[in-house]
Amino acid sequence: MLTVSVKWQKKVLEKVEVDTTQPPYVFKCQLFDLTGVPPERQKIMVKGGLLKDDADWTAIGVKQGQRLMMMGTADEIVKAPEKGPVFVEDLPEEEQVAAVGHTAGLLNLGNTCYMNSTVQCLHSVPELKSALLKYPSERRNEVDQTSHMLTAATRELFNELDKSVKAVAPMQFWMVLRKKYPQFGQMHNGYFMQQDAEECWTQLLYTLSQSLRGSSSGTSENADALKDVFGIELLSRVHCQESGEESSEAESVYSLKCHISHEVNHMHEGLKHGLKSELEKASPALGRSAIFLKESRINALPRYLTVQFVRFFWKRESNQKAKILRKVDYPLELDVYDLCSEDLRKQLEAPRKLLRDEEGKKLGLKGKEKADSKDTDVKMTDAEGSSTASGESSKAATLSDGAPSDKEAQLTGVYELVSVLTHKGRSADSGHYVAWVKQENGKWIEFDDDSPIPQREEDIVKLSGGGDWHMAYICMYKARTVPM
Repeated sequence: MLTVSVKWQKKVLEKVEVDTTQPPYVFKCQLFDLTGVPPERQKIMVKGGLLKDDADWTAIGVKQGQRLMMMGTADEIVKAPEKGPVFVEDLPEEEQVAAVGHTAGLLNLGNTCYMNSTVQCLHSVPELKSALLKYPSERRNEVDQTSHMLTAATRELFNELDKSVKAVAPMQFWMVLRKKYPQFGQMHNGYFMQQDAEECWTQLLYTLSQSLRGSSSGTSENADALKDVFGIELLSRVHCQESGEESSEAESVYSLKCHISHEVNHMHEGLKHGLKSELEKASPALGRSAIFLKESRINALPRYLTVQFVRFFWKRESNQKAKILRKVDYPLELDVYDLCSEDLRKQLEAPRKLLRDEEGKKLGLKGKEKADSKDTDVKMTDAEGSSTASGESSKAATLSDGAPSDKEAQLTGVYELVSVLTHKGRSADSGHYVAWVKQENGKWIEFDDDSPIPQREEDIVKLSGGGDWHMAYICMYKARTVPM
């Protein structure tokens, strides 16, 4: 990789890296980070004229240590007035984040909306951010170098998003993601190609789960930090109708699949389909291959339940992932009790009764004056006090949404929708991805790359498909819990 110096105004930027395997637009994004001059305003003088976004570095002939000249004005920094009223934009940036009620957007670095939407959804999980903060700066022997770099880059990007109201350029994260998973660096005609957001989500979460395993103390205390947050334990019965053979198996997954067919109109129906599958394997009893039916049930639930709509399939005629446009409704509140194993259902019975009782108390209190409230209702009213009128009704019923530790709360099998990753277009490797994320104040924000846009809760459930509008591809639900 080459390094060059760049003269801009009265400054000289030394040892700026140039990755000649990437288009010059990536180099311009690096200069944007260093100078604040957006790529579209940069005029960089090279051999033959101005540096174009899709130029060939080989033809340009940039050499090690060469000095380049750049012209362009940086985004204006608004200075706070010395006197007068204090407006949001005059506050320190971290205070601005709290005032506006949401964090920053992410700049699109060239067909990176799949990555931006994935990051925004995962960034909304406090437990993930907490685990990343405990991640050591020095690499442990059991973690490979690129996994360590990607985990550290995720932590730094999350920190930037928490502290900024201006759009963040995820340059370092993107470079490391491509280094760890080269498929995200595929190019066509000099431009980076669109990628599948679900693949990005899965690969990133897998890397983080490996890196964060036991990272907080080097002991088994936090052995599976992300397994508690996202991990789903499935217990499956595998049987062959032809031979009568039967076996059971257990597996861990990080998402449930919502299969889509002409019979599926609702997420719950698709989840039931997703927990059943046919597989062909050797049958010792028959001495040949046979069809086995695999029926799965949830045997352990996570804090955050991820559901992927299986909307894409490989179409040989067009040689690409085609999209199923069928409308499939999904709820703001998801109850997975009937998808659980018998043992897990028994464990959930007491917490679910407590949740129903407290909801009944809450509904009963609505018709009374505050003076009639009793001390026994303090826990419930505390939860209600943190709610707002904009879509916080289900959060109010969640006794322990004040983020108690796992040891202090019990799962109920009931989940509240907190983020939706949508796709607009006809193919997974084209179109546009957007994240819709519920904030701590109960408001929903649409993160369309660098543009955070407030949305109403009733608009979120309209992302169910049936046309060319944004449609849900991944939904993430947060568990509603009760005290032990």
